Amino acid sequence: MSDQSDEWIYDEASGEWRPASEVAADQAVEVRDAAGNILSDGDSVVLTKDLKVKGAGQTLKQGTVIRSIRLTDNPEEIDCRHDTIKGLVLRTEFVKKR
Repeated sequence: MSDQSDEWIYDEASGEWRPASEVAADQAVEVRDAAGNILSDGDSVVLTKDLKVKGAGQTLKQGTVIRSIRLTDNPEEIDCRHDTIKGLVLRTEFVKKR
């Protein structure tokens, strides 16, 4: 059996082999909403302003609740679904954790 402390990962940025626990801690990115609250997968958020949705021809109103968000590689964007819009990507500056 291998313990996580036994695992090493090559860090291309530094050119060194580093313990897996260190690399995982460095790669953890905090995603924050407009109020500074930390967001995570599965959270519900509320829109802080009216947003026109490109390609859908409709506007999501302030106060609309979006459930089950998913974090993306970009800490300024979240992936989510609305009843009428699938594949919606919102900027974190326009949402607040519920």
